[in-house]
Amino acid sequence: MRVVVQRAKNASVVVEEEVVGKINYGLVLLIAFTNKDNNDIIDYMVNKIINLRIFDDENGIMNKSLLDIEGQILSISQFTLYANSQKGNRPSYAKALNSKEANILYNYFNNKIKEKNIKIETGIFQKDMQLTLTNDGPVTIILEKEVK
Repeated sequence: MRVVVQRAKNASVVVEEEVVGKINYGLVLLIAFTNKDNNDIIDYMVNKIINLRIFDDENGIMNKSLLDIEGQILSISQFTLYANSQKGNRPSYAKALNSKEANILYNYFNNKIKEKNIKIETGIFQKDMQLTLTNDGPVTIILEKEVK
């Protein structure tokens, strides 16, 4: 599982000219799954993300988590995070999990966030989406967890 975490002042996602997800202060998450990803990996990643101390405290030090600031999440499924462009100019997505299984894991991920009482908005799985955000900092972190 790969997640690009972006600290955002605000963000929104549009599908077919309609805003389907919008947050104020919090995190934008671009999420991709690969073979062998499972609920245990997702549970680990959810806890890592919501406890990641990347928000400023009163001294301007990144020492607060999403939970501490009562932030929001915009979750976007993005299989292209598993693109492999080492050979040629057309990326291969062979490592990306098939859409049926990825959708199940994506929904599980989003539900785990909701269970933590965090406001979460999403895009629409397998739709063409336009994402707009104001990256705060900018702060962008790539998280990855694999089954060994």
